[in-house]
Amino acid sequence: MKNVLFVLTNNLSVDLIKQQHRMKIKINSLLILMLSLVTLTQAQTSSELKLNEAEHAITVAKTKAKELGTLVNIAVVDSGANLVAFVRMDKSYLGSIDVAIKKAKTARYFDIDTGKLGELTQPGGIIYNIEHSNGGLITFPGGIPIKDKNDAIIGAVGVSGGTIEQDRAIATAAANAIRNNQ
Repeated sequence: MKNVLFVLTNNLSVDLIKQQHRMKIKINSLLILMLSLVTLTQAQTSSELKLNEAEHAITVAKTKAKELGTLVNIAVVDSGANLVAFVRMDKSYLGSIDVAIKKAKTARYFDIDTGKLGELTQPGGIIYNIEHSNGGLITFPGGIPIKDKNDAIIGAVGVSGGTIEQDRAIATAAANAIRNNQ
């Protein structure tokens, strides 16, 4: 009799475990579906940087660079810090290609002008040495977040090749062009 009760109890335990497992799978599937719907809704309502806007930013940046008499590399990233558009002006420094891209990404990662971020990264600063994170950040001027007309950050622009003052002025002009053109 004890053996029969043990077998019955054991079978009930196994059945309960199987039912719990199936329930967990159903709950997880439902959660994934709900998260997908939330993400889809956000994607449809959020403002994203479009390719034509990134190209416009590059055109404005090139014009500003010519006005300032400098040759630069210009990178534009979206809200996920993914490269959307890039240009290397003829005869601009090859070493500035990576710097421009990293300035744009850094500005987006922290949603701040890279020059202002740099002030915080100096010895004794509150985030000293942060430039060694994220595969290498650039913490001097030339990276500017891009905001839409509602003040939401939709990307960033990075410029490298001129002086840091020129890089910042060019990046600012490009970011402002997108905000003012929306």
